[in-house]
Formats: sequence, C-alpha cells, structure tokens
Amino acid sequence: MTTVQAEKIARRKLWLLELAQELGNVSKACRIAGYSRQQFYEIRRNFQLYGAEGLLDRMPGARGPHPNRVASEVEEAILAHALANPTHGVQRVADELMLRGVQVSSGGDRGVWIRNGP
Repeated sequence: MTTVQAEKIARRKLWLLELAQELGNVSKACRIAGYSRQQFYEIRRNFQLYGAEGLLDRMPGARGPHPNRVASEVEEAILAHALANPTHGVQRVADELMLRGVQVSSGGDRGVWIRNGP
C-alpha cells in the first residue's frame, strides 16, 4: 500500500469519526460509511490513543532489523570468511568461526548470505 492510499484511508476513518459525532448515532454513521461498529470502536480507540497517526494502517511485524539478526561484527566475519574460502558451505563456515570464537549457527550464516546476495 502506498503512502497516498494509506492517507486516503486515514482521511476516510477521520470522516467516519466526525460523521458519528455530527449524527450522534454510531450505527447510522457506520452504515453510511461502510464500516462495522466494531471497526468504528477500534478506529476511535486508536485515534484517542495515538491521534492522527493511529488512523494510519500499520503493517504487523518487527520494525527495522529483525531482533534475532546476527550482530554486524559477526556478519562481517561471515562475509570475510566466505570470500576467503568460497568453497565452504554454511556449516563449515559456522564451524570455522566457532574455532575462532565467533558463535553463529549455519542458519545464521545462510541468512547473512541471502541478505548480501550471491
């Protein structure tokens, strides 16, 4: 969803809240705007808690890097080892780094490789 679409939806939600206030009847406002009463109360709660930002649809999930992502130092060590030894697989890289005191799993190696391309 683009920013313009999200803003249009937010304006429509704000219009729903204003319409309900104007009519003094939530059910009628919801029928006119095409929202359910449950959606209305969720929209109103978000508006009361977060203001206009609460009307924007937010995607679920972690923001920024994933919490289980390896540290940047570990990622650099994985990439350096992979460039120096291009024939080693993920398990061998993990084992070699473990011998050097860098703790990472083969799945962590694979994630770094995927993020950094071929």
